[in-house]
Amino acid sequence: MAHRTLSNNRRTWLCTYDVASDKAGDKRRARLFELLMDHGEHVQFSVFLCVLTKMERIHLEAEANAILHRDQDQLLLIDLGPDSTEWTEGLRCVGKIWTPRIRSRII
Repeated sequence: MAHRTLSNNRRTWLCTYDVASDKAGDKRRARLFELLMDHGEHVQFSVFLCVLTKMERIHLEAEANAILHRDQDQLLLIDLGPDSTEWTEGLRCVGKIWTPRIRSRII
């Protein structure tokens, strides 16, 4: 019998967007905001932290691609590493302090 182990294959992604400022862009921005709210934590105006599996990230990118206007809008996803990495040790805040939300998993 093959030996299987459960591993944490989730990675933390810093997601930030820039969407055109016009009537159509406002609608796209609202849709993208809701999409990101479904996948992560809203940190700043257009910045989210998302903890995703590879398939969740691919799904998020595909949905965002369907929302955004390719020539006007942008979503950046920056890989901060495995979910188990304590990246917050390198976090520095100037001004209002930001504290990461404590996450718990329901299994």
